[in-house]
Amino acid sequence: MRLVILGGSGSGKSTQAHRLSKHFEVPLVSVGEILRSAIASVTDKSRFAHPYVDLGELVPDEMMIEFIGERLKQPDVADGWVLEGYPRTAFQAEELDFLLDGLGQKVDWAIYLQVSQAVMVNRSVGRSVPDDLSEIVQNRVELFYDRTVPILEYYDRRRRLLTINGDQLPEMVQHNIVSLLCKP
Repeated sequence: MRLVILGGSGSGKSTQAHRLSKHFEVPLVSVGEILRSAIASVTDKSRFAHPYVDLGELVPDEMMIEFIGERLKQPDVADGWVLEGYPRTAFQAEELDFLLDGLGQKVDWAIYLQVSQAVMVNRSVGRSVPDDLSEIVQNRVELFYDRTVPILEYYDRRRRLLTINGDQLPEMVQHNIVSLLCKP
């Protein structure tokens, strides 16, 4: 199973990605973890990514594509994965498909956790993560609407999009996702 989890900041992407990774017994590939690890490694690539992360902005496509490509070529994800936090632009979604074609893989489903803007902001501001300051959260929400929504159209055209109401208890969201994925 190869799943992409989509949604704005605070939509429950991370929670559902962890749950689905465990449920389907496949590795979780978290862009947040990839970026934090890259920044901690103090390489040339990480030095260029750091300012974008600090401002809550999207890391440039070319850099993200390279980070994701490195991760998805590792042996532990050859049989499946749950990808959280990527793609964030339609271009990245296309590039992910090209990368996966080269690996003999494909995205099974893109799962969009749909929540209102107010829910995104309230959930994100309530977390105690340093990069979830109010201004940064608002910037992420605006970026989501400006740049990420076209990804939904991309996956919808390929009949690979599942839209789930993310404004429910996490258990109910997971139940709804699994029910749809396991439908004959």
